[in-house]
Amino acid sequence: MLLKKLINNIPEKKKNIFIRGLSTNSKDVKSGYIFFAIRGNNKNGEKFIKEAIAKGASVVICSKSAYYKEKINDKKTVIIKKKNVRSFLSEVCSKFYKLKPKNIIAVTGTNGKTSVADLFYQLLSLNNIPAASIGTLGIKYRNKIINTGLTSPDTITIHKYLQILKKNKIDNVIIEASSHGLDQYRLHNIKFKAAIFTNFSQDHLDYHKNMKSYLSAKFILFREILEKKRTIITDKEIKEFILDFLLPYPSAVPVFPPM
Repeated sequence: MLLKKLINNIPEKKKNIFIRGLSTNSKDVKSGYIFFAIRGNNKNGEKFIKEAIAKGASVVICSKSAYYKEKINDKKTVIIKKKNVRSFLSEVCSKFYKLKPKNIIAVTGTNGKTSVADLFYQLLSLNNIPAASIGTLGIKYRNKIINTGLTSPDTITIHKYLQILKKNKIDNVIIEASSHGLDQYRLHNIKFKAAIFTNFSQDHLDYHKNMKSYLSAKFILFREILEKKRTIITDKEIKEFILDFLLPYPSAVPVFPPM
């Protein structure tokens, strides 16, 4: 795919660079790749920019405050600085892997995500409706299981496999939306038909620091990702969802399943 189809405001001489792949790991970079230098909790991808360039990266995306110990003078590589590299990665992924299933559902909550996702997959499969689930149990489709090691896989993996699923004529997919995944923009730029909120209790405070921050991460799915007039499935007994989400957002259309 040409670079101009993925990123706007590219210098004229660089617009027709052919992009062969995307990566956040410098070790996986090949000629014609875009390398996203992400500052993670454990590793800073900016430290591997020179390695990515040496391996053939055509484009490097890094933060505006990125610091290099050595000056980069590689005229063949386009260096683009962004305020939020994770967010931009999601945007580029949605264009690079543009084929997507028609009916994609997200499920979030402290507990029950995996059960809901697997029931969705099993029920549709038993009725001979092509389906897939992406979550804790891996990426499941057509009796295949691809282990990812994460509840919500990394951004590139999610978009890549959504395209693979579409090519396999699978249009019904459910994705577990973890608070980490939502906070790190892994599920942005995906057009979900519906979103499910299972429940809310204490968890992941090592990452989110407090319950308010944890709940806010969950609500990213409904406030930032889910388009207006989409279906929300939840339980009216979940007071955090009703008080903190529905009251401030009266236009939301929730569905309360019968008990």
